[in-house]
Amino acid sequence: MSGNIVLWIQIAYFIIIVSVCLKIIWDTDNATKSLGYLTVAICIPVLGVLFYFIFGNNYRKNKMYSKKLLENNELAKRLQKEIYTYTKKIYDKIDGIIAEKKSLIKLIYTDIESPIYDNNRVEVLKNGEEKFEALFRDIEAAQHHIHIEYYIYENDEIGNRLCDLLIQKVKEGVDIRFIYDDFGSRSIRKTLARKMREHGIDAHAFLKITFVPFSNRINYRNHRKIVVIDGQVGYIGGINVSDKYINKGDNGAAYWRDTHLRIEGPGVHYLQYIFIGDWNFCSESKLSLNFSYFPKPDSLKIHDDSNKLIQIAASGPDSDTPTIMYSLIRAIQLAKKRVLITTPYFIPGETVLNTIIIAALSGIDVKLIVPKNSDSRFVNAAAFSYLGDLLKAGVKVYLYERGFIHAKTMVIDDSISIIGTANMDTRSFDLNFEVNAVVYDEAFSLELKKDFELDLMDCQELTMLQWDSRSNLQYLGDKTARLLSPLL
Repeated sequence: MSGNIVLWIQIAYFIIIVSVCLKIIWDTDNATKSLGYLTVAICIPVLGVLFYFIFGNNYRKNKMYSKKLLENNELAKRLQKEIYTYTKKIYDKIDGIIAEKKSLIKLIYTDIESPIYDNNRVEVLKNGEEKFEALFRDIEAAQHHIHIEYYIYENDEIGNRLCDLLIQKVKEGVDIRFIYDDFGSRSIRKTLARKMREHGIDAHAFLKITFVPFSNRINYRNHRKIVVIDGQVGYIGGINVSDKYINKGDNGAAYWRDTHLRIEGPGVHYLQYIFIGDWNFCSESKLSLNFSYFPKPDSLKIHDDSNKLIQIAASGPDSDTPTIMYSLIRAIQLAKKRVLITTPYFIPGETVLNTIIIAALSGIDVKLIVPKNSDSRFVNAAAFSYLGDLLKAGVKVYLYERGFIHAKTMVIDDSISIIGTANMDTRSFDLNFEVNAVVYDEAFSLELKKDFELDLMDCQELTMLQWDSRSNLQYLGDKTARLLSPLL
């Protein structure tokens, strides 16, 4: 009798394994990732199946996210028409070196209907010291609303300072809405988030996690850092709300190098659009479009240096295509002279990797800055496994030594600059909700190029000789991490 029970268990398990394998093949578009999940499911009994259902379920393919704005809203239709007209007008008049890059503008607009806006004032903010000083100043000046969205918000000194300032603005009659990622900002769930709600701030967790070990929501995180103030000023970049992003010099913490962008002008509109979509997904109090959130471009303050062209690229499990990955690939393809990339996590996948290699082999000056030591040993090992391929193609690779470089930037020639939240890794391309700002401007690209050159002073160039001198054990570890990287 017991033998029959064992046989039936084996048959049932075989049926489950076959069913899971068919689901993996059906749901997973990436062949490398499919093979990885198939290997885990087949070779690791029971736990392999659990691993797939926790981390591998394809939310984009299954359309489990739906956060579109009201499609039948008359104002939405009107705005959409105005955006098309506005974008076409700007697109048609672009000339000079930017005209050579117009296909990137068209790609982003066609893919996600993200418009190109002119008459923007943009400012690069290096590290938390510059970012928070500017942000607090703009929040203090807010009159109508403040929309905030962060992946990491810590219950520390800077987190409490921002919380107290927001509470003060609520008392002044300003509407404040706050989205925090429930995993990245888990330290404030029962502390600052609760305090904010008690004082009138509408705060909501994005993708609330009820039981972490068995929640596949942990694999799909909102990695965006967005602030929109009065529909006129916006912030986007790599800096979260945490003391570690501020280099005080007296707390013994490692130096943290990061980059953020302040936008003033109509380029903020698409950041607002993204925030409202995310808000309507995670909040029961839905927001509808109105002109107080989207002031007309001609009503905004124009400065002498408000001449920057800006476009926002965003993607995540809710989007039909990996727009950010597509935009990075197209930008690299358009390069004629140079490509300067800074990223804390470099696990690009074969398509992006080959795009970079092709650029280098074509005579483009390609330089990459990555941390010498990442905050994750596994990610560091996976990233290093790709560097040899780049070195062989002629890419100059630099290891940042001063501390940890967390900036996510790219400069193409003297005309395109990209600053945002997306790392150059498969997680940012496929799993996380991300957002990048694309600035089409020669002077701005030169400014970001100078920052890149300053960072090179804190780097050690990785040579082919150093690469080849790695031990066999380290080589094997890097290759193993690379093999598993599609499953991240």
